[in-house]
Amino acid sequence: MKSSPEISFNAITKPALILSLAVAAATTLLNGCARLPVGISPKARAMNAGALNAGSAIRETATSEAFQPAADWWKAYGDPQLDRLVKEATAGNPSLRIAQARVAQARFLASGAKAPLLPEINASAIFTREQFSENHFYRPPYAGATYWNNQATIDFSYELDLWGKNRAVLASALDRVLVARAEAREIELGLQTAVVRTYVSLSLNYNLRDIAKTTLRQREETLSITERRLAAGLATGIERSQAETPVPAACAELERIEETIVLLRTQLSVLTGKGPGDGEMILRPALSLHSAIGVPSSLPADLLGRRPDVAAQRWRAEAEAENIKAAKAAFYPNINIAAFIGWQAIGFSKFFSGTSLMHGISPALSLPIFEGGRLRSQLGAVTAQYDMAVEAYNQTLLQALREVSDQLVTLRSLDKQRTEALRAKKLAESAYGIALRAYRGGLTDYLSVLNAQNQTLVEASRTAQIEARRLDSHAMLMQALGGGTPAEADFLPGRNIRADKP
Repeated sequence: MKSSPEISFNAITKPALILSLAVAAATTLLNGCARLPVGISPKARAMNAGALNAGSAIRETATSEAFQPAADWWKAYGDPQLDRLVKEATAGNPSLRIAQARVAQARFLASGAKAPLLPEINASAIFTREQFSENHFYRPPYAGATYWNNQATIDFSYELDLWGKNRAVLASALDRVLVARAEAREIELGLQTAVVRTYVSLSLNYNLRDIAKTTLRQREETLSITERRLAAGLATGIERSQAETPVPAACAELERIEETIVLLRTQLSVLTGKGPGDGEMILRPALSLHSAIGVPSSLPADLLGRRPDVAAQRWRAEAEAENIKAAKAAFYPNINIAAFIGWQAIGFSKFFSGTSLMHGISPALSLPIFEGGRLRSQLGAVTAQYDMAVEAYNQTLLQALREVSDQLVTLRSLDKQRTEALRAKKLAESAYGIALRAYRGGLTDYLSVLNAQNQTLVEASRTAQIEARRLDSHAMLMQALGGGTPAEADFLPGRNIRADKP
C-alpha cells in the first residue's frame, strides 16, 4: 500500500510558497534519511586487469607499449581479393547493419532520457459552444442562453530532481549507447575475422585439391607402369589390382574437395551480403604472411580499451551502477513545480483582455511512506543486475586474456611444426623418387612404391594444413587483440568499476 500526500497551491502568495518549500525540504531530508534501506549493496568487484598474471607466452612475445594491430590488419596476407571481400562485408552485411541500427536506437532512447531534466511547456486552447444552465452559478444574460465558453492556457512543469534520479537514468542511457557502439564494433571485427578465416579455408582446399590431383596422377601413373610390367611378364594380376584400387578413391576425394571449394565460395558471398552466384566469381586465393608475431607489452590492461566485447561489458556495468543510483533516489521525496497562465472568457469580445487573465502555481510533494517493500525489492533487483554485469565483465576479461595467450602459444608451435613438416615433406619426396625408380627397374615391389607415395601425400597435406592453421591463428590473434580499434578512440574512457561505486 502506498500513500502519497500531495500539497498543491493555486495562485499562492509568495510567503506561503517559501514556507511550503521550506517544509517540503525539511520533510524530504528527514524522510530520505529514514527511508534508505540497509543491507542492500553490490557484492561483485571488478578484476584489476593490471594485476593479472599475463603468462610467459604473452610476456615473451610483447614488443612495445605502442604496438597494436593495424586498422586493416588483414592486408598483411597480401591478397587484394581478400581486401575487397572484407571491404564488401563491412559495407553490405545485414548483421552489421542491424547492429548499427541498434546504436541509432540507443541514441534516440538516450535523447528521450534527457527530457525529464528539462522544463516541459505545453499550450492548449478549448473553444466550446455551450448552453448554460439556469440553475447553476451563471447569472443572466448567460443563464439559460447559449454562448461560446473559451479558454487558452500555457502550462509549465518542472521536476527538481534533487536526488539525481533523472540524471542517473540519463547517464545509464548514455552508457547504453556506448554498449551498443562496442557491440557493433564487436560484430564488425567478428565479420572481418570470419571473412579472413573462411578465405584461409578456401586457400587450404585449393592446396588440398592440388595434392588430390597429384595423388590421382601418381596413382594413374603407377597403374600404367604396372600394366606395362604385367604385359612384359614382370608383374602379376594381384599387383595390377593393387595399383588400380586407389584410383577411384582418389577421384572421390578430389570431388569432395571440389564440393568444399564451391561451398566456401558461397559462404564468402553471403558474408559480403550478396547472393550465392557472386561466389562463383571468387578466384583462387594467393595468401602469404610474413608479419612477425607481436602483442602490446601493456597486456592485459591494453585489452580494456581495444577489445570491443570487454568495452561493452564495462559500459554495461557502468549503466547498471547508474540504475542503482536511480533506485536509491526513489526512496526520497519527489518535488515538482507546475504553473500555468492563460485567458478564460465567455464569448470572444473580452477573451484577451486583462480581466480574463488567469494564472497559478502548484508545487507538489510526493513521498513514499508505506509501499509494501516495492522500492526495496527494486533496489535489490538492480543491485543484483549490477553484480551480474561486473562478473560478466570479469569473465570476458579473463576469456580475452586466455584467447591471446592461446593464439600466441599456437603460433609459436606452428612455426616449429612448419619447419619440421617441410623437412619431412622433402625427405618423403626423395624416398618416393627412389622407390619409383627401383620399381621401374624391377628392383622392388609395388607395395614399396605405394607406401612411399602415400607418405609423400601425407606430408604434403600436413604442410598445407599447418600453413593454413598459421594463417588462421594469426587472424584469431588479431581478433583477440581487438582488431584495429584504437585505444579509447571509439569508447570513451570508463569510470572505475568498484563494488562500492553506486
